[in-house]
Amino acid sequence: MNNLVLQGTALRYFLEVVRTGSITEAAERLDVAPSAVSRQIARLERELNTLLFERRARGMALNAAGEVLAAHARRTQQDVERVAGDIMALRGLRHGKVRLVSTEGYAFDFIPSLIATFRQSYAGIRFSLDVCSQQDVPRRVRDGDADIGLTLSLTSERDIRVELRTPSPVLAVLARDHPLAGKRSLSLAQLAPYPLALPDRDSTLRQLFDISSSRQQLQCEPVFVSRHLDSLISFASAGGGVAFCGELPIRGRLRHGSVIAVPLRDREMNERHFEVQTLAARILPDACKAFLGHIRDAVRTT
Repeated sequence: MNNLVLQGTALRYFLEVVRTGSITEAAERLDVAPSAVSRQIARLERELNTLLFERRARGMALNAAGEVLAAHARRTQQDVERVAGDIMALRGLRHGKVRLVSTEGYAFDFIPSLIATFRQSYAGIRFSLDVCSQQDVPRRVRDGDADIGLTLSLTSERDIRVELRTPSPVLAVLARDHPLAGKRSLSLAQLAPYPLALPDRDSTLRQLFDISSSRQQLQCEPVFVSRHLDSLISFASAGGGVAFCGELPIRGRLRHGSVIAVPLRDREMNERHFEVQTLAARILPDACKAFLGHIRDAVRTT
């Protein structure tokens, strides 16, 4: 086998087909003809003497051999990025890119604020941020699509290094003039009579809320349901009712006094953890390492 086939253009085209699931779409993103992508995939399969994809009516899906090659290709790509970052670091931390992925709650205030304050010291560092579901964050990190993942976690994940893990209890979020805003702590039983704003049933918060309500035999029917945490918090801020959230996503709002957050006594609402995740065994570029330190400092700031 020619080892050169496992480098350069062939692997780059292969990874784009993996990401898109389609030769045509991969070709569009690479700005080449579909035939050029097909030739590179065929070359890989010929040199390795095995098929790498299952050809389906709606696209291409990796088979077992393809999964092995994809893991190698991602590691190779990450190593190239790290070396480039290390070379730039010889001139000081003035260049580099940090790719972030997070759940929606951290994307509107917490992460943008972190990026802004970090760039006050390191103006040459560039960032990208993608938002996805809690379940997809570790997958995106594993697949090499992101350097750092910020998410909520209830269980451990394979091939993931947890750089930071800290409790993220659910708080009741209220307008400043809400009748319960002056309480030091609250229970779901106390909140049940008021209008409630909740995320949909796919979210960790909603699952914990439903478990706690069921255990206590509470009838808690939300008046407002949304996938978008920012919408739920804005609803509470406007006096529409009670929303629920951890402290980090609304830290800016709390600082500005637009809402009040009150701890909950119900045990299920205190079982979440905020995690910062990276790929296990990967050596991160210096820009990513520096930003991880910035996240740690921000999370520990009360």
